[in-house]
Amino acid sequence: MKVGVIGAGTMGSGIAQTFAQCPDVEKVYLCDIKEEFAERGKGKIKKALDKRVARGKMTQEEVDQILGKITTGLNTICIDPDLIVEASIEDMESKKNVFRELQYQIVRNPKCIYATNSSSLSITEIGAGLPSPCIGMHFFNPAPAMKLVEVIAGINTYQKTVDRIKKISEMLGKTPVQVDEAPGFVVNRILIPMINEAIFVYSEGIAKIRDIDIAMKLGCNHPMGPLELGDYIGLDIVLAILETIYHDTGDSKYRPAPLLRKMVRGNKLGVKSGVGFYDYADGQKVPVDEEAVI
Repeated sequence: MKVGVIGAGTMGSGIAQTFAQCPDVEKVYLCDIKEEFAERGKGKIKKALDKRVARGKMTQEEVDQILGKITTGLNTICIDPDLIVEASIEDMESKKNVFRELQYQIVRNPKCIYATNSSSLSITEIGAGLPSPCIGMHFFNPAPAMKLVEVIAGINTYQKTVDRIKKISEMLGKTPVQVDEAPGFVVNRILIPMINEAIFVYSEGIAKIRDIDIAMKLGCNHPMGPLELGDYIGLDIVLAILETIYHDTGDSKYRPAPLLRKMVRGNKLGVKSGVGFYDYADGQKVPVDEEAVI
């Protein structure tokens, strides 16, 4: 089986690693808009695998075999994949353009399945008007470790495609959950509003950052508090998902917290920018001064 992964960021590189680690996968094309971006994504994979070697959880031979399956480049190298998994930026027009280019100009395998890793956007709209309807194959971060894959069918998605993606997910050692298309699907429809509500709680002065996270970890047995989790996901991603759910449902309960908008405007995005609700300078993780105006 040959797989093309479009987008070599955190999710894309993780998805590429997941497929490359699977014995049933022959080749993985890891692509981005610039070759250096794709190479950087492969570098992230190497770094993650090297850590496993250092801890004695993997041999160097296994690492070399995995990396040997991954070819990097522009989207144009995806000529013959059996499956495309698009993991580019969470923007509808960008995703539609990617699939149009792939289906009309690049991919030559008529049986190729086209999947998107979108965390909230309409699968039906992404694939509208294309010869091959799209399907959602939503991995979770970090993709090599997280066991869940949401399999989302748009209104035009064939049932045989759903069944095939569920089997591929199981082949990867994942647990697929079938979802009918809806804003935010299942996990993000529940999780992201919880993070948003935690931001409201903080912005209203009800509790401090550390206390909000401790309350949810100890009171609900969550492994990570909602503000810490928002930082890890990326507050820009949290906002984008909320905007999609709010726009598609028209329900005010999904309106983004004003503080969330302000932090995204100020590039306080969490781990990826070095500061969000926590400051990650010097490898530390310290709640920002809660008396400061953010």
